[in-house]
Amino acid sequence: MEILRIENLRKKFGTNEVLKGISLNVNKGDVISIIGKSGSGKSTFLRCINRLEEASEGNIYFEGKNIMDKDCDLKKIRSKMAMVFQNFNLYNNLNVLDNCTLAPTKVLKISKKEAEEEAIKNLSKVGMAAYVKARPSHLSGGQKQRVAIARALTMNPDIMLFDEPTSALDPEMVEEVLNIMVELAKEGRTMIVVTHEMEFARDVSSKVIFVDKGIIAEEGSPQEIFNNPKEDRTKEFLKRIL
Repeated sequence: MEILRIENLRKKFGTNEVLKGISLNVNKGDVISIIGKSGSGKSTFLRCINRLEEASEGNIYFEGKNIMDKDCDLKKIRSKMAMVFQNFNLYNNLNVLDNCTLAPTKVLKISKKEAEEEAIKNLSKVGMAAYVKARPSHLSGGQKQRVAIARALTMNPDIMLFDEPTSALDPEMVEEVLNIMVELAKEGRTMIVVTHEMEFARDVSSKVIFVDKGIIAEEGSPQEIFNNPKEDRTKEFLKRIL
């Protein structure tokens, strides 16, 4: 079942066209890894999907509705499209539990008690239940990212967007975050992941997209992209990174 359809998405910053007509279909339960060089437009593309960045042209249909329409309820859309950022974006003045309950109580209008129960369930899932009273400043990078994932899950989203979720982490922290993402994939979560973690892209994705200079240069199953890439620039990129 299709959950997201992106048609001919373009994004310009002044005269610099960063996205040059990207189209993509996402079905429920897909795990799509977006790979490519730094500066190729991957993160911009992800941010355009939930309109944190406004696309210059194109259409984005989420659950059948074009969210580029002027009358689109963006707050409602973003509540169903949770984003996990590379720099965590936690509120340092709030403890872990309050970080996770703020959006559900404000945006979904659920009770504090219900939000806390859901948050604790998700913090347990990511191994952070013991830290509910801790401030983000007292946590390691890996712990902060696990809290950020629990916060996203507490919104009960229909799709999760991950923007290089391990790139700000020390190497030993990377695995603990990736392990959680693997579990989410096993649960059938719909995920779009911008990543430099090629092992994750190869082993967990249902589809891999190679973005180069603002276009999708190649897309296919992990086996097709990693074992038998067709495009020279895909081959060159993989040779350099693997």
